[in-house]
Amino acid sequence: MTLVLRFAAGSHKGLIREGNEDSGYAGPRLLAVADGMGGAAAGEVASSEVLGSIVRLDEDVPGADLLTLLGDAVQGANDRLRQMVEEDPQLEGMGCTLTAMLWTGQRMGMVHVGDSRAYLLRDGSLVQITQDHTWVQRLVDEGRITPEEAETHPQRSLLMRALDGRGQVEPDLSIREVRAGDRYLICSDGLSGPVSHQTLQDTLGSYYSPEQTVQELIQLALRGGGPDNITCIVADVIDVGATDTMSGQFNDVPVVVGAVADTPPSSAADHSISDTPAGRAAGLGRGPQGAFGPAEGYGAGQGGFGPAEGYEGEDGYGYPAEPSVYGTEEFDEEQPPRRKRRGLTVSLAVLVTLGLLGGAGYFGYQWTQDQYYVGEDGDHVAIYQGVNQNLAGLSLSSVHDSYTDTPLKWLPQDQRAQVNRTITVGSLDEAKKTAGGLQDWAKLCQKAATVGSGGTAPQGGQPGQATKAAFVAATPATPGEREKPRNPTAAPTTSPSPTAPAAGAPTPNATPPAAAAPTEQPQQPQLSDDERSRAEACPKQ
Repeated sequence: MTLVLRFAAGSHKGLIREGNEDSGYAGPRLLAVADGMGGAAAGEVASSEVLGSIVRLDEDVPGADLLTLLGDAVQGANDRLRQMVEEDPQLEGMGCTLTAMLWTGQRMGMVHVGDSRAYLLRDGSLVQITQDHTWVQRLVDEGRITPEEAETHPQRSLLMRALDGRGQVEPDLSIREVRAGDRYLICSDGLSGPVSHQTLQDTLGSYYSPEQTVQELIQLALRGGGPDNITCIVADVIDVGATDTMSGQFNDVPVVVGAVADTPPSSAADHSISDTPAGRAAGLGRGPQGAFGPAEGYGAGQGGFGPAEGYEGEDGYGYPAEPSVYGTEEFDEEQPPRRKRRGLTVSLAVLVTLGLLGGAGYFGYQWTQDQYYVGEDGDHVAIYQGVNQNLAGLSLSSVHDSYTDTPLKWLPQDQRAQVNRTITVGSLDEAKKTAGGLQDWAKLCQKAATVGSGGTAPQGGQPGQATKAAFVAATPATPGEREKPRNPTAAPTTSPSPTAPAAGAPTPNATPPAAAAPTEQPQQPQLSDDERSRAEACPKQ
């Protein structure tokens, strides 16, 4: 039995984002999706560089120690991001998720960091085989919220782990045994967010080829609102007999999609891999192989995936070209009146078209005013009414509510990145709920910084670093501890005489003078266990 992968990949920027920060790579042995974060071009850079760093794994059949190979590759990618930030401080804050599989022909090694996902469809049942590294998933694991509540939680995008060039990365590593007939899906949260688990299962089980399945999954995400970049890879494990050569002919051509196809990473230019299939794929850019099946270049200017249904030729949306009447004028005596009527018809058509466009524009604008999103307004959070787009130089959104008490500098790094990219919501109430959650985070981080600095707010308005000692100092003393002197240096050095009390000491029946009453010290802010756990995500100074 000879098992091979038949794969397809696709990527789309979605309906809200201005650019695509996702990157995807599918080859005969390596399948990987990275979802960039950090705003501006930094997210694109991070996802592209990470895939460029691990693409060398898609070469010869890997050795037996798959987990070591994957772990070292991911740490190398993280080191690459750190080097880039050191060389260009403007890239500070960039990062990405990574979900990748390395295939040996019998087993699949998997590495996972962040909230991109991998699924396995086996015997008609779809199972998520990765666990999201998010704050909301931690709440689910602790039993504090249900999986259904997690799907609409305003903090569902807050990452607890990511590749960002800081310290040692802690990926999930695992080995999976494969079977002929298995179907794998790797995707960014732009697909798993708007498309339900049941719909994913039905779609993956209903379409035969990976190419068709990828197209349908992306269309489902777009019909669900397309709030984020969408990238997915579908790979089938098939059994190819010794004499069956046709089924595997296409499997040696890697596919690159998303940001890594638009702007090949600098690491992909490494001469050691430039002449390999993976190296050539990483340097292709977007072309006919930009997505397995129809190229993503169709409608690329608008971020479209494939041509619109009914599109035919360059003359428009299914409209045939008007037949030429050249050469009939001199034989048709009625030609001038015909041209006049035709001109009138054209004029009416133009007026009708302008009227329709004007009406569509009006209703389109009215529709935008029923939309809301959460974004940044200078250095703080704000709710915007409209859509985050410009039309002919005019902004289609305006600030609805400004949260000046929620500075961006006090938000966790991932939360701040989400605000920078804008957070799409379904209603004003949901926008207020999301902004309220961010406000709670800012207050918590300010409180944690105050505790971390011994009860004094950090200088210059910068976030402080909460330490274990500060947390202990801020924790109320037990009753037994309160009886102990707080200032050892002020304790008496000699014991009072058993027959004569020390001077000024109160007798049992005496009332201590008011002047001798101890002065009550103001209590420092205190953090609960839950707040301490959440404060781990707060910015450190």
